[in-house]
Amino acid sequence: MRRRVSGEFWYPARTAMKTSVSVSIDVPNLAEGIAFYCAAFGFTKKSEPVPGVAVLGGLDVELVVLEKPAGSKPSPHTEDHRKYERHWTPVHLDFHVDDLQAALQRVEALGAKREQVFENPEHGSAAFCSDPFGHGFCLLARSTGQ
Repeated sequence: MRRRVSGEFWYPARTAMKTSVSVSIDVPNLAEGIAFYCAAFGFTKKSEPVPGVAVLGGLDVELVVLEKPAGSKPSPHTEDHRKYERHWTPVHLDFHVDDLQAALQRVEALGAKREQVFENPEHGSAAFCSDPFGHGFCLLARSTGQ
């Protein structure tokens, strides 16, 4: 049973659930997806529980790389199809880095594309990028104040 307290809902302790989050990324080639995310961001492969699925660990997050062919449907309830050219999605990953230029050089050498760079030494600069599979991500420089 939930109760409203000061305009917000709270749940009694007996209904509390342990929750964790993993991020799943579709790629057209599992080996290439594993190689990019491990080399670019320091993930390590923890397991391949079933064919076409790899679980990567690191950065206090679990990244699940899923091999899904281009043109396949993400759901039976949509007419959309997977495409690995650059595409927009309202959800993306932010990687907070100490050295933006070094991180940018590393991901570009591994096949990522630089799309925009915003220089802001006071608050931390940012680079908008896409991985080799068309997914957007950001590199965010930690500001000197953090």
